[in-house]
Amino acid sequence: MKFLVINGVNLNLTGVREKEIYGTKTLDEINAEIAAVAYENGDEIEFFQSNYEGAIVEKIHEAFLGKTCDAILLNAGAYTHYSYAIRDAVAAVSVPVYEVHMSDIHAREDFRKTSVLSEVCVGTVCGLGVGSYLTAMANLKGMAR
Repeated sequence: MKFLVINGVNLNLTGVREKEIYGTKTLDEINAEIAAVAYENGDEIEFFQSNYEGAIVEKIHEAFLGKTCDAILLNAGAYTHYSYAIRDAVAAVSVPVYEVHMSDIHAREDFRKTSVLSEVCVGTVCGLGVGSYLTAMANLKGMAR
């Protein structure tokens, strides 16, 4: 399978910000771990990070229109809780999208407990750090069989 991992707003600061929540690994280190598992399983993977909502929407459109991947792992960051633009982009495409969060959004601030994306994604996994991405990949592969 070919996976596209989209990381949203502020995730470029992973390893620097709120280490007690997100840990000390940088996004590049996390991506390297995900890539190693993907390659080990014979999969292809592409990574994309943006702090801009429109860029994330465009990447989702590109994945669908250009048929550049089989599935998307989406960690939209704070956009998870209020971006109807990203929600509508996910709903508009036939590429399966799995919602991913490194922290347990349900055990954090009240505003983080609501995801506007969950209803249009094929699944959600949170609270496992890098394991959230790996679990989502495994689940998507299972769905494809």
